[in-house]
Amino acid sequence: MVSLPIGQVWAKHRRRVLNVAALVAPLCLATVFVPFRATFTNVAAALSMVALIEALAILGTRVTGALATLSAAVWFDFFLTAPFEHLSINRRLDIEITLSIVVIGAIVTEFAARSNHHRRAADEEAHFISILRDMAVMSSRNERRMLLVEHATRSLTQILELRGCRFDPLVTEPPLARIQPGGEVRHVGLRWPVGEMGLPGPQCEILCLDRGAQVGRFVLTPTPGLALSSERLEMAVVLVGLFAPNVRETSEPGSQP
Repeated sequence: MVSLPIGQVWAKHRRRVLNVAALVAPLCLATVFVPFRATFTNVAAALSMVALIEALAILGTRVTGALATLSAAVWFDFFLTAPFEHLSINRRLDIEITLSIVVIGAIVTEFAARSNHHRRAADEEAHFISILRDMAVMSSRNERRMLLVEHATRSLTQILELRGCRFDPLVTEPPLARIQPGGEVRHVGLRWPVGEMGLPGPQCEILCLDRGAQVGRFVLTPTPGLALSSERLEMAVVLVGLFAPNVRETSEPGSQP
């Protein structure tokens, strides 16, 4: 049996662990306040709950934040509002505080989710730009076509999250659904809604064009139903555009394969 590194195990189960923590952590925090509930104000306890919700929402997803919010409201009511150890509230102030936990928790969760989305988008963009830079550097060094093809197919697989990718220097098969410059996808003459349905299968293509001449194509095997942004599609086309001039040069007589 092969054991996975701790980092891979955490990445695989991160979301599940955080969702469980979202349910359990507010319970633990509420029980901490139980010995002091006669002297500790409910407002302070509620603020602590909101801080915990925020931390879990930042680490996790919207679902994590929602679970933490509901758990915090339930356990705050159960342990810290009279009558204690009952899911009922007698005082108007406690009702307002409990509702505030729910409302503020929902707002904090939404802000955290949006912040996480922008951070992931920025990290993704930086990664894709580094891929393009590597291709440009390899092209300027006149690397062997085999290495360029390997880098391009691996990069396209990452950018478009493909199941497979290959380069065809000679296009002899019928045309496939095609990713056009600008990120538009055409399938049987119609614009394909990639942002909703993913790339059309079982295969599609990106043409390698050098000064208007077709010098090959990349045949892509997409992941069924995986929606892709127009930015990813444009990035893939730009990558192929950087690769294309090297095909013509390495295809001339006497060039190194």
